[in-house]
Amino acid sequence: MQTIDPSGIADESVRRTVEILLNLIEELNSQVKELRDENQRLRDENNRLKGEQGKPEIKAKNNKGEQGKHSSEKERQTPKKHTKSSKNLSIKIDREEILKYPLDLLPADAEFKGYEEVTVQDIKLTTDNVLFRKQKYYSPSEGKTYLAELPLGYEGEFGPGVKALVISLYYGGNMTQGKLLEFLEDIGIFMSAGHLSNLLIKNHTDFETEKNEIYLSGLASSPWQHFDQTGARVGGVNHTTNVICNPLYTVYFTTAKKDRLSVVKGLQNGRELEFILNPLTYELLENFQLPIKWKNSLKLLPQETVLSETQFHTLLDTYLPKERLSTTYSCFRSSSDSFLSSAN
Repeated sequence: MQTIDPSGIADESVRRTVEILLNLIEELNSQVKELRDENQRLRDENNRLKGEQGKPEIKAKNNKGEQGKHSSEKERQTPKKHTKSSKNLSIKIDREEILKYPLDLLPADAEFKGYEEVTVQDIKLTTDNVLFRKQKYYSPSEGKTYLAELPLGYEGEFGPGVKALVISLYYGGNMTQGKLLEFLEDIGIFMSAGHLSNLLIKNHTDFETEKNEIYLSGLASSPWQHFDQTGARVGGVNHTTNVICNPLYTVYFTTAKKDRLSVVKGLQNGRELEFILNPLTYELLENFQLPIKWKNSLKLLPQETVLSETQFHTLLDTYLPKERLSTTYSCFRSSSDSFLSSAN
């Protein structure tokens, strides 16, 4: 249309009509382009909401030598010179061995020039079974026997090496207890299935203390925490496994329920919940469909007073009418759990 020149038309009325039509075509063409762009934006937004990607925005190539944007992440990054560091710097050397060249194979004029070092990593899985002979003394005057104690970590039938290896392979390597028993037997350690189970789940107060310290530090490390839940079976009964994490840590714990109070208690690292009735409680309950008489019953309880979970539920049972319907009571108990403020 840019090549059409209406000025060359002799008839004034025809020339005017052509100019109007050309202007109209240009306006309609502009509107079509805007509608196409809007349609594409809507398609991209729809794809984004569905978890898909929209149409890629490809920039025109800059031919003027100016610094422009690139669509490739690799092109935007400044290449760095690759330097390979030696892993031998972090390897712990347990022993050294000198390898001698057979002298009878050397020529007469061969001169010794030192050593060429080669580091080889290896591991030995062998037993370290110890027969402790504990000294024993008896005092006739005191009627008492004195017996030497075992070294720290050697309580029971197995030493600290076996205990550490079993825990590491089970929790870190995801080995089953059956495969662990086979592995131990192959290297000469004989352990019953019951004793292995006890090593894995009992007398781990040090680990529990460490976990609590990590959890408390993790909660304090960030103003936000990511919380997720998934189903779990404990002794054939449905439970809930809770996951709390941020980029610095991850903690798991299992609860019988997955309600709000279980979440709040988990965020407090298992501390006992505390409740308080205040104006915020009644403001929240206004938005919850409960009978007015149940709301009025709450006002009979102590106000602005910190209550333990046991104290609070005892007060509910005391001040709420006994003739209430069980369904209404369940609804009220559920709503109070959901909206009462935690003093913690």
